[in-house]
Amino acid sequence: MKTKILLFTLTVIGITFGHAQKNKKPNIIIFMADDMGYADTGFTGAKDIKTPNLDNLAKNGVFFKQGYANHAYCGPSRAALMSGRYQQRFGFETNPAYDPANPYMGIDKGEKLFPKRLQEVGYKTGAIGKWHLGAAAEFHPLNRGFDYFYGFLGGGHDYFRIDGTKKVWEAYLQPLERNKKADNFEGYLTTALSKDAASFVDKNKENPFFLYVAYNAPHMPLQAPKEDIARYAHIKDKKRRVYAAMVDVMDRGIGTVIQSLKNNGIYDNTLIFFLSDNGGPQSKNGSTKGWNGSSNEPFRGGKGNLYDGGVHVPFFASWPNKIKPGTVVDYPVNSLDIGRTAVEVAGGDASAAPKMEGVDLIPFATGKDKGAPHDYIYWKSGNKWSVLAADGTKHVLDRDSKQPELFFLPKDIGEQNDILNKNPEKAKELKSKWKVWDSDNIKPQMLNYKSYHKLRDQFFKTAVPKEVKVKN
Repeated sequence: MKTKILLFTLTVIGITFGHAQKNKKPNIIIFMADDMGYADTGFTGAKDIKTPNLDNLAKNGVFFKQGYANHAYCGPSRAALMSGRYQQRFGFETNPAYDPANPYMGIDKGEKLFPKRLQEVGYKTGAIGKWHLGAAAEFHPLNRGFDYFYGFLGGGHDYFRIDGTKKVWEAYLQPLERNKKADNFEGYLTTALSKDAASFVDKNKENPFFLYVAYNAPHMPLQAPKEDIARYAHIKDKKRRVYAAMVDVMDRGIGTVIQSLKNNGIYDNTLIFFLSDNGGPQSKNGSTKGWNGSSNEPFRGGKGNLYDGGVHVPFFASWPNKIKPGTVVDYPVNSLDIGRTAVEVAGGDASAAPKMEGVDLIPFATGKDKGAPHDYIYWKSGNKWSVLAADGTKHVLDRDSKQPELFFLPKDIGEQNDILNKNPEKAKELKSKWKVWDSDNIKPQMLNYKSYHKLRDQFFKTAVPKEVKVKN
């Protein structure tokens, strides 16, 4: 009899605990890859690269078949993700230079990043990896909504070493930071970031938390452990071989974080997003110099392009307590939607100024709302622009095109057949929508990092006269 009572009590406790976990605010994790090609995961068609952890998450969640990054390269894409607003609203249209002394070279101080909105409703927040939103104190993650930071503030880093004796420039060899203090890493950087992310989960399992894991993989430099490169000996192209190893190690690192969630009993109540910041860089004019080994098939173009190859990225969400396995959303969604979704599920305030612009994706992921999340999605990069309608009609002026073009993606996913001359009224309608959207934007507030470095170097070369008289 006592045994039956004990079993009954344990069962009730188990049910109560499970119920409490299910109704607790969800943990939220964003995994972001850097310069990753659309076709380089198993769930988007890769045959030569193994990504079992990403594939499993995508299979057991919702795959956003038309998932888009908000810009065609790193910094602006991250500015949109973290603010939940089109980055053109605050003039962030280029990659900021690494300069800890410049209080203007970073994301606008008036922008309320969505991690701050999560802090306000009790979330512990952590950022691990690449920041690229400014290196001065005003822009530091710990001053913009994060409780914890381990990583680097610039746009990239060497994967194996730190060498403070070398020229800083974009800080690829500078020490990492842990909560504003210089820090190191052992072994391979991607693995070190993954281990730190798993440790964050272990330390914060009792709180609802938000974790942003921003890998620099597979961004250049192309570097991976020798044993991992050897596993891809079947890939003949050397760049593709190293790239595959970099993606593989990242996937295994994500698996480490997922295992930590499971070990702590919080996996089912964790909302996980995965995406790349933009498409993979591709060969240009017959030269493979800028190519990182990625594939954006079946799309046209790559990093820097407003064709789909530059902005259409692998994109899914997983949340076992809410989202049914095998769900597919076939309407366009935007990386802006991730921050808005996070704030909504956390019970935060997305309307507090400046108001977030994305949409909550959960009703679409659960099938509650079967319509299109967006009527239109917009892009702008310098004097180039694009607008995509919910029905798949896309009007674009790309850096590699001489004039605007119009495509119908459902029948022309590779953007090969310009139908503008046959549909001038549709093009006019889309451009009109884009102009209305653009009317709320401001001009770019920063030089790109190459131009900035050039001007700064010129300044230091001319600022000090060759002969300086010093009074004693």
